[in-house]
Parts: sequence; structure tokens; C-alpha cells
Amino acid sequence: EAACPPPAGGLSRLWALLATLLAPALILLLRRRLARGKERRDRLRERMGLTGRPRPAGRLIWLHAASVGESLSILPMIDRMMARDAGLHVLLTTATVNAADLLDRRLVGEAWGGRVIHQFVPLDVPRWIGRFLRHWRPDAAALTESELWPNLIEACHRTGVPLALINARLSDRSRDGWRRVPGLARRMLSRFGWIAARSAEDAARLRALGATRMDVPGDLKEAAAPLPADPAQLAGIVDAISGRPVWLAASTHDGEEELIAQADQVIRARHPDLLTVIVPRHPERGAAIAAGLETPPVPRRALGATPGPTDRFWVCDTLGELGLFYRAVPIVFIGNSLPGPGRGGGHNPMEPARLGAALASGPLTDNFTEAFARLGDTIAIVADPAALAEWVDGLLSDPARLAQSRRRAGPVEGDPDLPDRIAARLLAMAGG
Repeated sequence: EAACPPPAGGLSRLWALLATLLAPALILLLRRRLARGKERRDRLRERMGLTGRPRPAGRLIWLHAASVGESLSILPMIDRMMARDAGLHVLLTTATVNAADLLDRRLVGEAWGGRVIHQFVPLDVPRWIGRFLRHWRPDAAALTESELWPNLIEACHRTGVPLALINARLSDRSRDGWRRVPGLARRMLSRFGWIAARSAEDAARLRALGATRMDVPGDLKEAAAPLPADPAQLAGIVDAISGRPVWLAASTHDGEEELIAQADQVIRARHPDLLTVIVPRHPERGAAIAAGLETPPVPRRALGATPGPTDRFWVCDTLGELGLFYRAVPIVFIGNSLPGPGRGGGHNPMEPARLGAALASGPLTDNFTEAFARLGDTIAIVADPAALAEWVDGLLSDPARLAQSRRRAGPVEGDPDLPDRIAARLLAMAGG
């Protein structure tokens, strides 16, 4: 006779116990991340639920967005929340230094930026999450996309913090992983007072794990405004690349630059003065990328360098500047999409599409299935460097084809009212 699985509560307690036992190892992990530049020394304690900042008086809503893309997607929603409640404060947590750096710059330009408090999210250790919640005492909380942390979610439930999952997404791989612990997944998802799925497909995967109290309002990333661009900076980039055939590899991941270099070599046979612009997803990799390309020294934007007439590559290892490059370079390949170890899932195609770029991507786009489906055949899917080179060469060799590809790609408009609708729902959860 098959053994019965342990009850969901038992699995939840086991998860909490394991996290508690692993806490010393997680501290060592944080120190290793610090040595690699992935944590801030002066704020490392935040990852253990400690802070030196006071809780502001009045209503406080906690929003968690793991990285850069998620953080950008919820800024319009925060804007609507602040407009609806002039006394509101938002506690905004992220898990990456890049997201924190980007928010530091973006919030300065917002009239309500002083009412947003950034913290690094504590790791999913019960004691650390407990410290965090006791200090901040949020009136409501919302996790973004696929941030499912059982101890954090259970702690919010236990302390009476209303909890939402917004722009919720779940890949087939993640769904299959949670199916191995179905009781834990069902218990965790039941703790959410509201789940706002970004697509019908994501909603179906979440329901398969036991999610309820869910609707499908749409994708905040599709509703976002075009990425910003400083006019003076844009003029400088256009001047630096003018007069040359140029293409952009955007949001590339580790190992993908080698494939980009292979494509560059093929394209260059037809276009000897080609410039290949690489914008890595993680700017801290800029030095390693430049060193790994075949034609050092490679100019790096992080060092203030611009490409000379004989430079083959330009590594633009800065943060939050894709709005500049999507405007300046008409041919865009979207990274994290070519087959390779540790890669796959793609990046948001709506951002370059909104700005009228001709688009290509590798075949691994599971994180943005709905967006890619919506754009359809306006995005070329290239399987390898040879196919990528053929696509770029075809556009560079035929200006009329390039112009047609750009017209088909954009402009793309999402639902402009979506951030306001989600903002209103979260404020209602917080008692307003």
C-alpha cells in the first residue's frame, strides 16, 4: 500500500525547520555574494530582516519585486497608489543590487519618491522574516510575478497581513516543481487574498496547484509606458554609431556573448564596418564580456568609452539605459533566449517593440509566452548564431525590409488603466 503524503501543515513546518537549520549556511552565502558584488556591505543586515530605518507613521503597503524588470513594471502602479492616497508610504523590497541601483535613480525624479522606502528582502528564514514584519507592520503586502516563498507567505498569514500576488506568472517548469510538494503548494497559494494573473495560461497553471481567489486583469509589463531616454544621452549615442551598419544584442546572459560574437563574424563578411552593441542583463559582467571578445580592448560604456571607427564591439554595461539603445539602434536581438547552460526564458519583447525596433529572439521564451504570442510573426525566431547572422544581414542589406519590419513591430499599446485598477484593489486590501 502506498504511503500517504504528509499533511500540508507538516510540510510547511518541515520547510521552516530546514530554512532555520540552513540559516548559518545562508549567512556564508550572503558573504560570498558580497565578495562578488551581488550584495551591499552597508545593507547586508537587511537580508536578515534587520534595518536602521524607522517605520513611517500611517498606512504602509509592502511591495516586493525581485529584480529590475519586475521593479519597473510596478512603478506606474505605485504612482497611482500615491495619487489616490497622499498619506501612503510604500515599502519596496528587491533581491538584487541592480534593481536597487535603478530604483535609486528613478525615484529621485518622482514627486512621491520620498514616500517610498527601499529595503533588500530578507531571505526565507522564519526568524528573519519575523523580524522584518514586526518592524515594518505593513497594512497589506503584494508579491510580484513568481516570488513564492513559503515561510514569508506563512508569516504574513500568521501575523494577519493581507497578501496579494500581482502580475502572477508560473512557467511549466515551476509548476512541475511545485507539483512534487502539492500540499505545500496548495497551502501556500491559499494564503493569498487575491491573485492577479498576467495571462490565462499562468492562471491555469496556478489553478492546477490549487490557487483560488484569482482573476486575470492583464500584464503590467504590457501596460508600461515606453522606456525613458535622456535626449542629450541619446544624441551622443546616435552620434557615436552613425554612418555604420549596427545591431544590438540586448539583455544578454552569461555565455550568450560568445554566440553573439560568432554571429558578428558571419555578418562582418558582408558588412566589414559592422558595429555590434552588447547590453548585458547584468552590467557587472561588462569587464569579463569585454575581455572575452576577440578584439580587445573593447570600449565599455561604464568606463565612458565610445566606439571608434575600427571597433567591432561596444559593451554598454550600464543600468537602466535600454530606452536609449532601443531608440538608437533599429535592429534588436533579445537575449536570454538562445540555448545554453543556465539560460532561457527570454526577456520582455514589448519594450523594444514599443519603440519600433525590428526584433529577433532565440527560441527559449517561456517567461513571456503571452507577449511573444501577441507580437506573433513580427518577431523573428532564430535558433542559433547562423540564423541570427542571416536575419541581421538580411535587414542591413535591404533598407526597405528593415523599414517594414520596424513598422510591423510597433507601436504596441497595453491597457493604460491596468496599473490604476490593481492599485485600487491593493489599497482596498490595506483598509482604504
